[in-house]
Amino acid sequence: MKIPDAVRKPLLDDRSFNQDRVYDAIYGLALAVSVSTWFIAVRAPLWLDETGSYWQISGGFSKILSRQLISFPAYSYILWFSTKIIGSSEIALRVPSILAMLGAVYLLYLAARELFDREISLIAAIIFCLHPIVIFASIDVRPYAFAVLTTNAAILILLRLRRNDSNGLAALFGLLAAWIVWFHFLFATILPALVLCFFIVKIGDRKALWRQFRVAFAVFLLAFLPVIPGLQSLFHTAGIHVFEADPRPLDIVLTLVPTLSFLFVAVCIYILVAATSTQRRKAARRNLIMQIQICLSLALIPLLILYGVSARTSIHTFVPRHRLDAVPGIALCWAMIFSVIRPRVSRLIACVVLVAISAFFSYSSPFSRQHFYTWKYALEVAEQNASTDGASVLICSDFPEADNATMPLDSAKKSPFFSPLSYYRLSVPVVPMPRALNDEAMRVGSRFLQEAATKHERFLAVAYKPSYATLDWLSQSAAATHSVRKLGVFDDIEVLEFVPRTEAVASR
Repeated sequence: MKIPDAVRKPLLDDRSFNQDRVYDAIYGLALAVSVSTWFIAVRAPLWLDETGSYWQISGGFSKILSRQLISFPAYSYILWFSTKIIGSSEIALRVPSILAMLGAVYLLYLAARELFDREISLIAAIIFCLHPIVIFASIDVRPYAFAVLTTNAAILILLRLRRNDSNGLAALFGLLAAWIVWFHFLFATILPALVLCFFIVKIGDRKALWRQFRVAFAVFLLAFLPVIPGLQSLFHTAGIHVFEADPRPLDIVLTLVPTLSFLFVAVCIYILVAATSTQRRKAARRNLIMQIQICLSLALIPLLILYGVSARTSIHTFVPRHRLDAVPGIALCWAMIFSVIRPRVSRLIACVVLVAISAFFSYSSPFSRQHFYTWKYALEVAEQNASTDGASVLICSDFPEADNATMPLDSAKKSPFFSPLSYYRLSVPVVPMPRALNDEAMRVGSRFLQEAATKHERFLAVAYKPSYATLDWLSQSAAATHSVRKLGVFDDIEVLEFVPRTEAVASR
């Protein structure tokens, strides 16, 4: 018996509606699992740069501006305000970044909706959440999450300008582009990509293009003025901020294809597309070309600029967190790849496989529970050991900038070069040392060793791996008057105890 069209159409609509609800539920669960990987290390101690963020606000609201070394204080004011509401525990300090990254995910989804349908946009958000750089930055007590939040907002407004001739929207785009650099100077590498994409989306309306471009550029210049002094300082002192090795081309590949799970899914996509090529619908050529241009520009331009600067100059800054501004474009590129999969169920399976493999690696890896290395445990051991008799602790700074500065002997605990002490505090005297074994290190160390030998004082020395040479020099220089005992190595931070030989003999 043939079902009348009047009856069959509602049945098909109901079936399609129920299928969409199932798909939405699965994608929603996949997104929740992806976000959950951020929280694996949320209880981890603060690492070096995070303590630097805390040091910037530890002196109170009035000192935040004066404590900014090379960055604009937008994030520091947000962090200070947050601590007044929810406290300054390690988890509380990470809340602002978590909220900012959640906002970045939502804005990326909205931006993807300007290019793709709802399903592909959800996949873009999922891929963004799973990227290792996003996972790290989402709980990092640093301005990266806010910088990518502003980046995604600028991308969203940029794509909405494609169908909007408003000067107000153009002004907002210029303002957001400037605000990106407010949160992190190195995110300026995304600006050329945004300019190029602006011309791509507006090329069909040249009259509105130049009018809106002038408005956006004027607003950008005005909003950019406050960061110019900081940028000038960064360029003038660029050589002293270098701490990374030369970048490798492999680093670019690992950013574009961050885990084996992504590579596995890419192979699956290739097989599925090859098997279902006859079922694919032809997209409008012009729209497809625009999508490719925008996605590739946002992904590759900031990445290649940062790589080029790091490879061709002495400023090696191609560290993963500095590549975060390329991740929204990378997520859109992967979403575009997923969009060619037919039928829908194959696309869903590929996405679920990606999430499952990525989540498995994240939850099973012991390194996932660490948020980089921390000074917490080494300082705890130093405090426990030194506080019994008030022994002094020599500490080598973990910042390369300290190698070009005179050590603050009277205020080491308040110095930015020893920011871990602002959060993980020592109650005993601290003798500051540079990171490298240079003339300043030998001057400070020799003077202290002479006093310790004269007074027969016990003391400790603490240093991260790049400063091990200083620990060796201290051990050799004090060999005649002190015996040396290693108390332990914690996240590559070594703690040594120096005991006067008269006490060492008596204790035997």
